[in-house]
Amino acid sequence: MTEHDILTDAERAALQEVMQTSESSSPCVLIVDDDPLARDLLAEFLELNAIECLKACDEAQALALLASGKPIHLMLTDLRMQPHDGLHLIRKVRESERAALPVIIMSGDASVRDAIDAMHLSVVDFLLKPIDTDKLLTLIRKELNI
Repeated sequence: MTEHDILTDAERAALQEVMQTSESSSPCVLIVDDDPLARDLLAEFLELNAIECLKACDEAQALALLASGKPIHLMLTDLRMQPHDGLHLIRKVRESERAALPVIIMSGDASVRDAIDAMHLSVVDFLLKPIDTDKLLTLIRKELNI
């Protein structure tokens, strides 16, 4: 600290902590898809629209990220994945301490039964691939209040 500093070291440390907290609290979407191209394209699209993303290739990776304490505000998951599908992942999330997490499910190959099962798991929406990016962005912004 020099004689011209307005802040004490403790105040400077507290300010830096607040700034880091506000940076890390920006909206974050977890994208879960076993297709790396689809996952990367969705992340790039959302990041171009100022929405931070984390990516997971399967249920195990998604659950690990959710348990890590990282600030995740919404999950966007594919329906058809191996070894467990998106509905199985959503059930696991609903049984966890992240049960209230908003979820959007997407699929290129879905039946009416899949859509009904997803709605019973309180998903925000069920989108068919190819994804209407305008609709997706509108849904995400509405859910994240941005």
